[in-house]
Amino acid sequence: MPADIAPFYVMEMIRAAEQRSAAGGDVLHLEVGQPSTGAPAAVLAAAETALRSDPLGYTEAKGVAPLRRRLAAHYAERYGPTIDPERIITTPGSSGAFVLAFLAAFDPGARVAVSEPGYPCYRNTLLALGRTPVAVPVGPETGYNLTPELLDAAGPLDGVIVASPANPTGTIVDRPELERLVEWCRRHRVRLLSDEIYHGLSYGKHTASLTELEPDAVVINSFSKYWSMTGWRLGWLVLPDDLVGPVERLAQNLVICPSALAQRVATAAFEAEEELQGHVQRYRANRQVVLEGLAEAGIDRVAPADGAFYVYAEIGHLTDNSLDLCRRWLADIGVAATPGIDFDPVRGRRTVRFSFAGGTADMAEAMGRLANWTATFG
Repeated sequence: MPADIAPFYVMEMIRAAEQRSAAGGDVLHLEVGQPSTGAPAAVLAAAETALRSDPLGYTEAKGVAPLRRRLAAHYAERYGPTIDPERIITTPGSSGAFVLAFLAAFDPGARVAVSEPGYPCYRNTLLALGRTPVAVPVGPETGYNLTPELLDAAGPLDGVIVASPANPTGTIVDRPELERLVEWCRRHRVRLLSDEIYHGLSYGKHTASLTELEPDAVVINSFSKYWSMTGWRLGWLVLPDDLVGPVERLAQNLVICPSALAQRVATAAFEAEEELQGHVQRYRANRQVVLEGLAEAGIDRVAPADGAFYVYAEIGHLTDNSLDLCRRWLADIGVAATPGIDFDPVRGRRTVRFSFAGGTADMAEAMGRLANWTATFG
């Protein structure tokens, strides 16, 4: 039942951090999974023009045609495939895309594999919609990624959700492994959905898109992460032909349309590559600071942080209650992090996710505080 859905614990930590700030305490934010930067300058300029000259009424549920055409061009430029803009539907963030895709692609009760640890909203949204998430534990032996062998052991499936780069681990499914997953899903007649919201944020490894390998792909993406537009709430779906009509009709009834302002100005984001690559270079520097700082603090068992802006770390030598530990860090040293129970309800008691999307100086300060704290722990 929807009333039984678990909290999204990162939001609980954000609230606790805001309460500490309101009371006059300092907070270093390593909990929140969003860029510390705002929208690109070109987007802000386009928004100012649109606010003065565009009535910003409803758009068609699929989204405005210029944006869908630009997204199709983006796939051709970055990944190679030619995608009909009619197969692209814009959504209220990736969260809205998940709801529409899950409703259209899966019948009530359908069994959909999700990795654990993994983004909790897959699991919770599926449950709220009457679909059945099938948790597939992943770990260091598979690079924290799903494999055909793990799917074989999961029982009958109707769908699989793959994320690359992944939240919370930052791991990337390389092209050969993605090809294996595509082939497994074809052979078993299982619908494969690819969450590509962190594409553009990688540190040495290529991120393959499902659109390169599967003409009937279901791909979810958003302007929130690479394009630094979280609060604009604009995402999109790339859909196979059989899902375009159902998703459009669902969107007409459930959301009407995404933000008209966000749609009108999002094309300008593609003009901001130099600015956005500057963000990626900062994330790269932050990643090194956090990896080295955690090791100095004795937290040295981490998932391969090859993409996104997260380090997922084992803290079982400190506690078997990650929520309590995160609360202590916030109270004792003003460092906010996300407990692993968000991403893995059982093994997550011994893990924590650190976001390095903030400023480099904040990352360095947070690592110093953690090192001092662990030095006196116990």
